[in-house]
Amino acid sequence: MGNCWCRWEPSIYRVSSNAKSESPKNESPLVKHKIDESKLPSNPEEVEDLRRDAASNPLIAFTYSELRIITANFRQDRVLGGGGFGSVYKGFISEDLREGLEPLQVAVKVHDGDNSYQGHREWLAEVIFLGQLSHPNLVKLIGYCCEDEHRVLIYEYMARGSVEHNLFSRVLLPLPWSIRMKIAFGAAKGLAFLHEAEKPVIYRDFKTSNILLDQEYNAKLSDFGLAKDGPVGDKSHVSTRIMGTYGYAAPEYIMTGHLTPRSDVYSFGVVLLELLTGRKSLDKSRPAREQNLTDWALPLLKEKKKIFNIVDPRLDGDYPVKGMHKAAMLAYHCLNRNPKARPLMRDIVDSLEPLLVTDEGSTETTVTAISNEVPNADTKRKEDLQ
Repeated sequence: MGNCWCRWEPSIYRVSSNAKSESPKNESPLVKHKIDESKLPSNPEEVEDLRRDAASNPLIAFTYSELRIITANFRQDRVLGGGGFGSVYKGFISEDLREGLEPLQVAVKVHDGDNSYQGHREWLAEVIFLGQLSHPNLVKLIGYCCEDEHRVLIYEYMARGSVEHNLFSRVLLPLPWSIRMKIAFGAAKGLAFLHEAEKPVIYRDFKTSNILLDQEYNAKLSDFGLAKDGPVGDKSHVSTRIMGTYGYAAPEYIMTGHLTPRSDVYSFGVVLLELLTGRKSLDKSRPAREQNLTDWALPLLKEKKKIFNIVDPRLDGDYPVKGMHKAAMLAYHCLNRNPKARPLMRDIVDSLEPLLVTDEGSTETTVTAISNEVPNADTKRKEDLQ
């Protein structure tokens, strides 16, 4: 998770600069009754009691002393990054830490305690959602710590960090076309899974900093602090306080607070556009008319000849022309101002799958080729894994 929150004025709704939590009335139905009727859980027993009805994934309740061992006492050279929630440390679970646990590299996200009430709700949302959802394109939550004032999340370690870092880094080699499409495809599958779950979930904060990459550039969604249960039955949307990241949030959501799965589709369109152009959704360093990526690129996406004016120059022309056209048109449809005109995530997955194969061969072949060239993110950066 990043720290890219901004205030939306003069609306009564607010996209906060450092908070993601919401009032109890807007909490997920999975936890609503507990939060309304009593205090937030303050120990592992209360957390597991809250998870009991919906949990399908076993989570380990770590003690804070165990986390000190895992992170070498939260040593500063173990810091991978930080955000609004707190710092993220690289850790290692050794086989002698606790009987039955296998050796494993992990990422340990520690709440900084400055705003414990709001941070606790965000922490709890992640425990609830990732405790019931499991998919290859969702980051795996291994466990948590709920001890005294400590609120910690322990995830699988993602060796290459965030898409944001890999795409916009001035140190790493530019991502080739095949890897960009592999990332888009994997992230789309993660969103499609959420939207089609038995109890649909709206991710609500889809952006490059929340997509993490493993050693083989497999994309996984992380940070479920803003996730919401989607509309059910004959409801078309859920009404909620506006929270997210400016530049990625769907315009109708910003205007009305009405949240639907198509809100995620819009955000996906922004990320796909970032992958195609190599530009950030918002970039104040660019000329005024080019600072907002969607405002600048949308008019150009409609014309085939102008599409190549927005392609990332670092690709140096090394991409399939037809594939670029198809990806650009997909981004254009995802960014439609009318949410009902946007494609479903399942259709997006189907559209992206053919783009995984290039003239040179499959994406997997390319990954093998560049893995020897691109240094492991761990050696080049301290990246925000949130």
